[in-house]
Amino acid sequence: MSTAEPAVAARRAPDRAALTRRVRDVGVYAAVAALLLFNAVFTDNFLELANLRTQLVQVAPVVIVALGIALVIGSEGIDLSVGSVMALAAAVLPLYLGFGLWPAVAMALLAGTAAGVLNGTLVAVVGLQPIVATLALLVAGRGLALVIADGQLKQIRNPDLLALGTDELLGLPVVAWVAVVLAVLIGFTVHRTTYGRQLVAIGGNRAAAQLAGLPVRRVLVVTYVLSGIFAALAGVLATARLTASDPSAIGNLIELSAITAVVVGGTPLSGGRIRVLGTVAGALLMQLLRATLIKHDLPDSTAQMVQAVIILIAVYVAQQRRTR
Repeated sequence: MSTAEPAVAARRAPDRAALTRRVRDVGVYAAVAALLLFNAVFTDNFLELANLRTQLVQVAPVVIVALGIALVIGSEGIDLSVGSVMALAAAVLPLYLGFGLWPAVAMALLAGTAAGVLNGTLVAVVGLQPIVATLALLVAGRGLALVIADGQLKQIRNPDLLALGTDELLGLPVVAWVAVVLAVLIGFTVHRTTYGRQLVAIGGNRAAAQLAGLPVRRVLVVTYVLSGIFAALAGVLATARLTASDPSAIGNLIELSAITAVVVGGTPLSGGRIRVLGTVAGALLMQLLRATLIKHDLPDSTAQMVQAVIILIAVYVAQQRRTR
């Protein structure tokens, strides 16, 4: 090997690192733009308002759940229970609609809060691995939801609840506005509050955060509680959109879509960094990809396989960045 080869390799290393960094930071936005352009040109009626509204309504619950999971992943954790928490909220909701919409929504969110407290306690206090703690609730939560609902689908006839799934505000669906407002609030929380800074510090190095006197247990419990509340809210909105409470179906596999959105959006699984806007873009990317494949007569199984490939690429890019 000539003496020039190590020098060439040394010059190429920063170039590769810069490329990896650019892919991680802007790749998801470029992919969303490319899909929009492709569909505008090759997909019939894609730009019609009715279709765009449908895409927003479908992606909103995923965005809401993904925002909660982004906080958890930022703490170097994971929450696999969100789909079951959605089902639990959907099962609780009809039981209290006789008292009015908001008491029923409050009880559904309380169920999500309880799930978050359980997950947070198991992780922060008991010391279980997050994947183990939340996997337990993934299994038990949906079972409990089916017990509460007597294993039956219940039609929703409350007009106030149904309006959440059908009404628009300033031309956008209400569910989309909920997702937008929560994204803004989470972005502010992560970047402008003490809790957000503590969360990022804990995710970056939990041992150092403990030595620095940060309230690690409290921050972790609050983080899992927020994830539970967001999942419950998504369950309420999904119930309103479907006009029925179906705990056996609501939230199925949404944890995979939400985790994909977070990872593709640039939040590393190793914690210590949270990309809120990237998470929203990641959810949009997955929704557009699935819609594109379906509209071009490809089966949903194909979309799932493509999603798996995208996850592998996103994790690989994140690991490459971490090793440099």
